Amino acid sequence: MSSESNVWKLQDAKSRFSEVVRRARAGEPQQVTVHGRQAVVVVDPERFEVRPKDSQEDTLAGFVERSRKYRAKTDADEVEFERPFESDFPRNPRDIFENDR
Repeated sequence: MSSESNVWKLQDAKSRFSEVVRRARAGEPQQVTVHGRQAVVVVDPERFEVRPKDSQEDTLAGFVERSRKYRAKTDADEVEFERPFESDFPRNPRDIFENDR
């Protein structure tokens, strides 16, 4: 959790930017607020590493393939579920309109 001394209003951070940077480099992340809401955090680059995301295939097949590595094989994968109830709806949706004629 950040202490109050590590939270700066934007105007104060601008006028005392050297101090904000000095504190961040000392290992204390500095929060800057705009209109009372957190806007940015200034941190030492040793504590922060930017890594680009892996490029992913933007297809349904690619999504399914990527999700497989997170699914564990369970007994539920081999369970067959019955329909929970019988319905009066026709199996073919076109039959709905043919009965209205």
